[in-house]
This record gives sequence, C-alpha cells and structure tokens, in this order.
Amino acid sequence: MKELLDTLAERVDPAHTAVLVVDVQNDFCAPGGYIDSVLGRDVSGSLPVAEAIAELLDAARGVGVPAIWVKAVYDFRYLSAPMLTKIREMGLEHAVCCAEGSWGADWFTIRPGEGEPEIVKHRYSAFVGTPLEAMLKRRGIRTLVITGVATNICIDSTLRDAFLRDYYVVVPSECVGSANRALHEATLQNVDFLFGDLTEGKEIAEIWAGTPAQAAAG
Repeated sequence: MKELLDTLAERVDPAHTAVLVVDVQNDFCAPGGYIDSVLGRDVSGSLPVAEAIAELLDAARGVGVPAIWVKAVYDFRYLSAPMLTKIREMGLEHAVCCAEGSWGADWFTIRPGEGEPEIVKHRYSAFVGTPLEAMLKRRGIRTLVITGVATNICIDSTLRDAFLRDYYVVVPSECVGSANRALHEATLQNVDFLFGDLTEGKEIAEIWAGTPAQAAAG
C-alpha cells in the first residue's frame, strides 16, 4: 500500500516539498501590463499577493524548501492553434502577453533568489512542455505549494496537472490571485473540495518553523 500523508504537517514536510511561483510577471500583475492596459482589468490585488508570496518564500528558504519559478512567454509563435483561435475570437491579435525578453515578461516585485531555477512555459499549465516534472522527481518532491496568478487559469491548470501526476497540492489562499474574483473563489473551492489543501501561508510557515532545517535539494 502506498504511504499516505494524513496531515498537513506531513504533506508540507520540507524533506519532500517545493514552492511553485507561477506567472508573477508585470503583464499579469503590474499597472501598465497586459491585464491592465489591454484587458482593462483591475490588478490592484497583485501587490498583496506578491508580498504574501515573498513572506512564504522567506519561510521556505529558512528550512531548505526549494522554490521553482515558472514564467509565461506567450509570443504567438509558441502558442497552440486552440490558444491562437481564442485570442483571435477575443480580438486580441494586436498585443502579445509576456513577449519574450520584454518588460511585461519580467518578474513583478519579487524574483528568484540565487540558485533558484526558472522554467519557461508556453501553455497555461507549468507541466506542459517544460522540465518541471523531471526536476521534481530528481528532487524527490511529493508536495507542491502552489502560488502566483491567475488563480482560475494558470494556477488551476497547474494544480490539476500536479494532482493528476500524484503530487499533493497545497494552495495558500493569500498567495494566489486573479482579476476575476468569482472565478478565483471557484478555484479555491475546488481545491478545498477535491484537489488538495486550501490553507494560509502563515499556517505553512508555522509548521516549517517547528521543523529542523533541511539541506536544499540538489
């Protein structure tokens, strides 16, 4: 029988946990970025999310929990036909979100620490077409604490793929965000209902504070 991790403390044990930071980039989060200037959506909630992630990362680094940074690059040449079709249906062919090498694709407020890997993705899920799963297996990771934006799109896609690949999923509610509040809440309800643990960053940090520091995985 497979070993089951019955408590949150067991699931977020630093020995087998990693933090994913997904798409905390200017085009998604900053005033003047794509979500703000092209879609006209409110991004004022992005800064508190980034600040909450920064606090969680401080706690993670203190006990050797690795952080893996996931960055979207959505130049049209990288996208699938279905993604391009939706962009055309929305009349958005005039603007590229997170264009390669642009200010919009750069990190918003927070950025990787020394030695923390960055993964580039061209789909909504961080697992599709990336080395993420191989990296996790190499490190012996069983649990992913998933943070970033947007809750209802890239976070949702990533956490479902993680769950279906047999990873424990933990989502600290203040460390994810979306310009669409209703869909943000719907995703959190789905996590709590079926896909993992819905918690707060401070609860995870308190658990980590009570565990011995681990050597960072290679």
